Amino acid sequence: MTDLAVYAGLFLAAFAAATIFPMQSEAALVALILAQKYPIAALIAVATLGNVLGSTVNWLLGAGIERFRDRRWFPASPSTLDKAQRWYRRYGKWSLLLSWMPVIGDPITVVAGVLREPLPMFLLLVTIAKTARYVVLTAVTLGVMS
Repeated sequence: MTDLAVYAGLFLAAFAAATIFPMQSEAALVALILAQKYPIAALIAVATLGNVLGSTVNWLLGAGIERFRDRRWFPASPSTLDKAQRWYRRYGKWSLLLSWMPVIGDPITVVAGVLREPLPMFLLLVTIAKTARYVVLTAVTLGVMS
């Protein structure tokens, strides 16, 4: 497999994992770290970029989805959406530092879009969160290897 294909696969796994699709990117990153064929910094950078861009898709979906909240097919009930918005208003932009977490991370990024969190601040906080997660995962993996 070529290096480009490996990095593209990691990018796509990280991208999809950050969207509303139920996927995990950690296994792909750990497998590539364990292979010891690729620079660690490059793997972290590619995984982070894919994950942040996936979260940005969530933000864009959130920014455009509010107008459909009264439709029958809308995936969240009005009360669920209102609850998520109240939670985000309470904790604000700093809740984006939890965007790396399973289950709650993706909805936080969608609600940030619904509530029109400025994109530069969104990108900064989500990038910090996603990078930190991959750095910690890498440190744990390397610690287990030694």
